[in-house]
Parts: sequence; C-alpha cells; structure tokens
Amino acid sequence: MSRITNKLKIRAIIAVFIFFVFGFSLDIGRLFWLQVINGEEYKAKAEQQQLSDTIINANRGTIYDSSMSILAQSASAWLVYINPSKVKDDEQSELIKNGLSEILGVSEEKIETALSHKNYGYEKIKGQIEYNDKQEVSTFINENDLYGIVNIDPDTKRYYPYANFASTVLGFTGSEDMGRSGLELKYNDTLTGIAGRVITAKNARSGSMPNEFETTFDPEQGTSLVLTIENAIQYSLEKGLMQAVIDNNATSAYGIVMDVETGAILGMSTKPDYDLNLPNTLTDKTLIKRIEAIADESERAKQYNNALFALWRNKAISDTYEPGSVFKVITLSAALDSGAVTPSFSYTCRGSIKVAGNTIRCHRAGGHGTQNLETGLVNSCNPFFVTIGQTTGSKEFYKYFEAFGFSEKSGIDLPAEAAPVPNVTFYTGDRLGIAELSSCSFGQTFQVSAIQMITAVSAIANGGHLMTPYLVKSMLDNEGNTIYNAVPREKRQAISKSTSDTVISMMEQVVERGTGKNAYIAGYRVAGKTGTSEKLTKDNEFIASFVGFAPANDPKIAVLIVIDEPQVYNHGGGAIAAPVANEVLEQSLRYLNIEPVYTDEELAKLSATAPSVSGIAVKDAKNTVQNKGFTARVVGNGEKVIAQSPTGGSTLPKNGVIILYTESGKTSTTGTIPDLKGLSISEVNRTAVNAGFNIRISGSTLDGEVRSYRQSIAPSTKAELGAIITVYFKTNSGVEDF
Repeated sequence: MSRITNKLKIRAIIAVFIFFVFGFSLDIGRLFWLQVINGEEYKAKAEQQQLSDTIINANRGTIYDSSMSILAQSASAWLVYINPSKVKDDEQSELIKNGLSEILGVSEEKIETALSHKNYGYEKIKGQIEYNDKQEVSTFINENDLYGIVNIDPDTKRYYPYANFASTVLGFTGSEDMGRSGLELKYNDTLTGIAGRVITAKNARSGSMPNEFETTFDPEQGTSLVLTIENAIQYSLEKGLMQAVIDNNATSAYGIVMDVETGAILGMSTKPDYDLNLPNTLTDKTLIKRIEAIADESERAKQYNNALFALWRNKAISDTYEPGSVFKVITLSAALDSGAVTPSFSYTCRGSIKVAGNTIRCHRAGGHGTQNLETGLVNSCNPFFVTIGQTTGSKEFYKYFEAFGFSEKSGIDLPAEAAPVPNVTFYTGDRLGIAELSSCSFGQTFQVSAIQMITAVSAIANGGHLMTPYLVKSMLDNEGNTIYNAVPREKRQAISKSTSDTVISMMEQVVERGTGKNAYIAGYRVAGKTGTSEKLTKDNEFIASFVGFAPANDPKIAVLIVIDEPQVYNHGGGAIAAPVANEVLEQSLRYLNIEPVYTDEELAKLSATAPSVSGIAVKDAKNTVQNKGFTARVVGNGEKVIAQSPTGGSTLPKNGVIILYTESGKTSTTGTIPDLKGLSISEVNRTAVNAGFNIRISGSTLDGEVRSYRQSIAPSTKAELGAIITVYFKTNSGVEDF
C-alpha cells in the first residue's frame, strides 16, 4: 500500500512537472511568436495606441520662368481632422457633421464615416483649406467646446499667380498635392519635398501628453524648377492663339516657339485653356449648357469629365495632325540632301497629276507652269512636290522621314507626348507605295505632332542638327543653389549644312513673294512655309498652319502656329496662321534684343520721330511739325505751345498727327477711336489722322492689296488725341496653298 502510494505521488509529481513544462513552453512559444515573428506588427500597434504621428506636408518646389518670375508656388494652408475616440455622444457627432460639412463643403456622408471609427485618434476631413475657412473652423471649435476633437494642422496649397498662363504646360496638382498633368506630373518626384512629422505621446483617452513628450521633424521643401519659357514670348503666343480662335471661330489653336540652336522651348500654348487654380471648372457657357441638358446623371458626369480632360490636353505634344504643305520643306530637304534633285530641277505643272489612277490637283486652276525648286516651294505646288517625292523614291524619302524624327517621340520633358504608330499615324518604308509616297510628299495621309514638326524645321534652320526639345533649364535646392543645368542634346545630323543653307534661302522667298507673305516683318528676314490640310477624320474640316524662323540669315527662333477647324471662308495657313506667326515672331525678336535691319524701301515706309515744340510760339510750332511731315492740330487759343501729344521724341508714322495744347487748363483732349478695319494702309492713316490719332503698322506690307484686320484699341473707345493705335495688316491675295 505504501509502495502504491509512493508510485502515485511520483506520477502526480511527474504530471505536474509535465503540465508546468508544457505551460511554460506555450508561454515561451507565444512570447516568441509575439516578440520575434510578429514583433514589428505588434510594436506598430502599440505605438499607434501610445503615439500620435502627425504628418506636416512639405512645400513643393517653386516653378519659375527663365527670368525667375514665379509660375507655380506652394504656400501655407491648413488641414482639418477629427479625433473620433473623443466624441462624447451622438448629439456631438451630429453637431460636428453638420458644422464641418457647411463650413468646408465636405459631404455629410464622408464626415459620418470618419466619426464612426471610434477607436481612431486621427481622421482627415479636408486639407489645403484657405485662411477664411480655417478661421471659421476655429470659431466653430471655440463656440462648441470641441478642443481636441476637431483639430487644425498646418498644410500646404499650390498657387498659380498667373491663372491660365502656360496652363497646359505647367499642369496642376490634386488634393493630395500630387502632380496630375504637365510639368507638375512629369517632375512630381523632384518637386515633392520631404514631409515633416510631429510625434506626440498619447494618454489612455487618446489625448495629447504635455510638450516634453513631443518630437518634431521639420519638412524640407522640394527642388525648384527654372524653365526655358520666356514670359513675354509666352504671353505673345497665348494672345495670338486666343485671337486666332476668336477671329476664325476655330475649335482650338496651338503653337510653339523654340530656340533653334538648343531645342529650348521659349513658348508653348493651347487655346482655349483653363485656370490652374480652378482646374475642375469649365468656363465655356455653351458647353456647360449642353452638358447640363443631359438627363442621365452618370452620362452627364462622364461628359463633364471628358470636357475637363479635353481642356487640360496639351495639343502641341499630345495631338497629331495632317501637316499639309509645311511638310514640303522636309520633302525638299530630303530630295536635295540625297542628291535626287539639284536646285535647277524643274517641272511643268498643268494643274494636276495622275498617280495610281487618282488625280492630285494643284490649288491653282490651270497650274503654275514650269517651275524650279524655289518657285515650286514659293507657289506651294502639289503636283510639283509629288514629282519630287517620286524622284527621291520611297527608300530615301523614309530615310529622311526617320532622320528628322517623325518616326519617334521628340523626347520633350513633358508627359503624354503622342507616340508615332507605324502604319497608323505614318507609313513605314515598306508601305510607301507610289500612291502613299505621292500623298506624303505634300503632307497628307499621315500625321505628326506639333513638337515633331517644329523640331524638324529647327534642324533645317540650325544647319541640320536635330535637337531634343526641353523645358527645364535648371533646378534649385531649397536654399536657391543650382544643382542641375540642362545641356542641349543633339540626336543626329538630319541634313548637311549646305542643304540647310539652300532650303533656308528658298523658305525666305516663300515669305518674300509666296504664300507666306503675311509672315513678313519689316527689318527682319523671315523664312517659312504655310500649310492647309484636310482632316482625315472629319469631312470638310481643315487645319491651317505656318512654320518659320528668323532672322533667316542667322536663325535664332522658330515658331509653329496650328489652327484647328477654322470656320471661315479663306481658311488657308497663309491667310490665317501666318499673320499670327508674324505677331509672335516680331514681338519675340524685339524682346530678345535682335535688332532690325531695314532696307531702303522699308525705311521709306517707316515712322519718324516727333519734334519737341513745347514752349515755342504756335505759328513756329506748326511750321516745325509740318516741315517734319506731320499734321498739326491746335487746341486752345494761347500764343505758345505748353504741351503736345505725342511728346517730342516719340516714334510716329509718317504723315501722323501731333496735338498742340496752348492753354494751361486744357492739356489733354479725348476723341473717339474710329473703325480702322478692312482698309488699305493709306486709308487707315488718313482716317486716323482726321480723327486726331496716330497709327503703328504691324504685319505684312509687301502686297499692294493688304488690308487691316485688327486694331489695338477698339472702335468707339474714348482715348487721348494723338494716341497711337497699332493696326494689323494682311493680304488674301496669292497666299492660297490648298
């Protein structure tokens, strides 16, 4: 019995021992599982319960134009969040939901969802709020004793000082301060700074502990960008394109100004565009009405979004189009450089040419007769260029098509550049039969992008070097130190220098005496080519364009203007795109301090300098003014001139008017601006002078049939007598290229 009892005791001890060993093993295993295998996960959960980690958004880098004017900048804003774990009851939840929804414009559903997360200490309601909204939220917190429940933290917001200036190039940021389009998207990682943090210990009720338990890591601003964009050139381009849309009732217009030597983009724009500060807002009232009339809510939302995406689209790089006759300079370059033709090559145009059973017509009934290379380009003769293309042959033609970059992206530092698609947007060499080669030779049946076209023409201008276009000139760290400088990159030599010189000379004649005469600028030698193409995707819709560069004897800048679907009778590139290029080129050349060099003939038409006659007798003043070729108009009955308009030294057109004031109480008199549109130069000058105003002539004056088409001061406007009105001239004679 004693032996049995001892055995039971031993078994009991062993059982207890095994139980404890097993129990300890479970505990040790559990600890190993918690601390080693899932240690990081539980550590993070513990920290989440014990620590409040608030992100302080960093300012994005600033975007500057080439002159360091700010185009995009981040500034202080505020973020509103709530601590659901501290909400007392349903009544307080309802108060918060209704109050914040009304102040911040956030849906009640979103706030209600945030409030339902009772175990959370941080739920963002809205960021990037303005000062006024922040003040309203602060008042709301104070009046309803919501300290620690509704909270406000520092945040940042992107601002664009010039609203829609270069909008399709710059792009914009979304609600999370992330780039959504343009340079903001392309350089998002560069522009984005390093966020700061405020880490604070929390008590058992998720409230903040005293300041000694708080650690702050300051945010670091992102890298800033300095662009190649020239503010004045961009403004001139945007103004010209917008006017082109209005004047021609066009769907859109887009253009590029490029430094031909480096590929730097000096200006790029698509019109119409949008306000970068309000990127989700449509402004076209007709379009808005059409969308609002859609009954189905989902379809209405879809169409609204489609309209926004279309507005954001940078057509200068994202769209392709049929280049039309501007492509003839590429065909000409290929033919000359390959040796297929020489400058003395000639062909007789009789009005049309037969190709593979189809008739390709010349825009001039009866044809242009016998032409050499130069006159063929000057006249923009389609049958002539069909013949040149056929003479060059498919193999050589496609070789230069590739050399000029039309089978690849340009490589510009912007997102969403259109990708050339073989046998969709262009024909590959093996697909260039006689029909395809013939139509491609004068710019039809294939598509290119505007950035490809101006890059190729810039290669003609700079001696044959195909450059990679770019927009970012340099980058700056948050202390303003330069950490990157762009280096111009050449892709390849597309044509020889001698071919380049020959084609430039011929392109200059296009502006001097051909379809591009509306791009003529007194004092500057301009080379260019007009284009008018029929859209492949729409019946009876056209694209008018002009590409050119100046000065032709030492090319510096190139410009391309494209007007999409103009709704006017004379919709040719020479009639409506070349005048826009004229304005942009003239203002750009003067901005870049490229001095004009006038011919004797141009000097004879130019303005003269007004003499200073203040302080002398009226009779003598009138004689002086008239001897200088001006008309004098006396205001008042005094014996001496006490003031004049325009002042002495001002540049006026010859035969202009100078107002002479002779009484101290009357040194300024207004008049009504006359309507100066649709008149010849002499008629405009006479009408203006008779009304007491002066004119400045802009645009083409080569042709005797030039007529005014716009004036800088609107008719019927009141202005000081003697004021100078800029009047723009163009011709519709001899500029047809379609």
